[in-house]
Amino acid sequence: MYVILTSKPGQFRTEAVDGLRPLEAYDYRFYGHIKAHFVIAELLEEKIKIRVVEDDTAIVNEVPSKFLEKFETTAQALKELEHLTTFGHMDTELRKMPLSAS
Repeated sequence: MYVILTSKPGQFRTEAVDGLRPLEAYDYRFYGHIKAHFVIAELLEEKIKIRVVEDDTAIVNEVPSKFLEKFETTAQALKELEHLTTFGHMDTELRKMPLSAS
């Protein structure tokens, strides 16, 4: 199973933890500005908690993986990302990034 991890610069970041294997990374750009960073990751364990760290307060929330939407393939996860980041004729782009930028 695969999940999408979301980070929003200046707001929060989602960190990969044991039981997740990051596979692909994407920046979402809206009129040239990065609005979000997504990582498609393989869920290696069924019950894990994903770390979400707030940027301004460093508060850490641990979100159970059962609350994340799951996909059978990375292609399905990418299709969902493309759907979520496309708004008619607005200037949006989903740009593949190296995993090191995650």
